[in-house]
Amino acid sequence: MLKLAGRWVNSTSAARGASNSCTNVQDAWKARLSSGRDAVKNLIVNADDLGWTEGVNRGIAEAHARGIVTSTSILANGGAFVSAVELALSRQGLGVGVHLNLSDGCPIASPESVSSLLNDHGQFAGGPEAVLVKLARRAVALNEVEEEWDAQISRVREFGITPTHLDGHKHVHMLPGLFEIALRLAKRHEIGAIRVSHEESSLRAALAAGENQHAGMVMKQGVQARGLKLLARDAREQAERVGIATADYFCGIAQTGELTRGGVGSLLRGLPEGTTELMCHPGYVDADLRKSGTRLQDSRRLEVEILTDKGIRNLVAERGIRLIDYAFVAQEA
Repeated sequence: MLKLAGRWVNSTSAARGASNSCTNVQDAWKARLSSGRDAVKNLIVNADDLGWTEGVNRGIAEAHARGIVTSTSILANGGAFVSAVELALSRQGLGVGVHLNLSDGCPIASPESVSSLLNDHGQFAGGPEAVLVKLARRAVALNEVEEEWDAQISRVREFGITPTHLDGHKHVHMLPGLFEIALRLAKRHEIGAIRVSHEESSLRAALAAGENQHAGMVMKQGVQARGLKLLARDAREQAERVGIATADYFCGIAQTGELTRGGVGSLLRGLPEGTTELMCHPGYVDADLRKSGTRLQDSRRLEVEILTDKGIRNLVAERGIRLIDYAFVAQEA
């Protein structure tokens, strides 16, 4: 077993079935911690898109129960939101954040009150790139963004979930003017942590070590990661000033949909001291996912296999990596 946010949790064991070796790893990790010779290496493995479809929910549940996923973020307007809530409330040791959304589906707030965010069909109009263009044209009312995100967080809370953190669907919360809104809402709802989508170059390189990646897609997403890095350059300091915790490092943007066993293994071997978040998108393809238009389809099933892989779980244990969620980060801040 590994220690998860201050308690031993069987469901996220990194080496189930190898009790003797796990005990040795635990003892070694405790000895290092008590001696102070080495700083602890914490890892948050966050599965985005909980609530999108039933298949996505099932994959996230499996990646938590049999693998290294410790955290997830829920879409308040997702088609499988209700079953996602049931899943979240039944899973001990699974942190649940709110996946702030301006890109897919219908709003939670009244459409009339957030009309600048919607298309002619009353749905969110495009991805972050489209939102960025509208922001540049001053075609997005920031007060409407705040109203919608407040409604999304409130819905999650009304269903009995206490969010561990905020993050953004497709990193929309990092756009100019929107990160400040997210911080304000975190304070309002007493949410102690937020994702900063500032991908560390060395961690991106480690994840790129795997085989069978589509080089063009990884390169394109690497450019996006660098763009987000510019937007996020002062984000950790902003969050710290208002008392909102963040991870020390973040990765997974360039490898979205391109995660490999080799890449995850390389990341684990070179994990820095402090707290790192690995973003992932496990799930299973179902009819609703096929209809959704997302390009992340079969890659989700592959991520379930990677995140539950025995070799990956054993590597976490052998390296003495502590699996945590954002609640632990907020508690330690």
